[in-house]
Amino acid sequence: MAKPRADGIIAENRKARFNYQFIDFYEGGLVLTGPEVKSLRQGGGHINEAYASFSRGELWLIGSHIAPYANAGYAVQEERRSRKILLNKAELEKIQKGIERSGETLVPLRLFWSKNKIKVALALAKGKKLHDKRASIKERDMERQARRTLKGR
Repeated sequence: MAKPRADGIIAENRKARFNYQFIDFYEGGLVLTGPEVKSLRQGGGHINEAYASFSRGELWLIGSHIAPYANAGYAVQEERRSRKILLNKAELEKIQKGIERSGETLVPLRLFWSKNKIKVALALAKGKKLHDKRASIKERDMERQARRTLKGR
């Protein structure tokens, strides 16, 4: 298992910034069991393939992976179960309106600790087209080249 980071980030979806253009950001709590929290404390989780979706008026994190805690005892934990995201009603309505618009989705960006609670950072995002991704790569390469030339002086 990976060690937890000092800045409080448990897991991060690094590909999201490349695949999506972010419109709005949200932060919500997660409903977890005790062994899941202990597993995340040890760094046993990732959200690379996760997404957020509405079901029966509630927001759920689907596809996130939390490794089973070794000392959980008889409590069996499903690694990829859906977990409820806690947000206030106004934020849920705003997100739902954004998702109903064409081409927008809700992407989990990272799991992190905040005041001894595990939270998830979400972004309302629009998927990038192939030419947008190529432009991002080109821009990143130009910035890298500029840093190299400044460093070489």
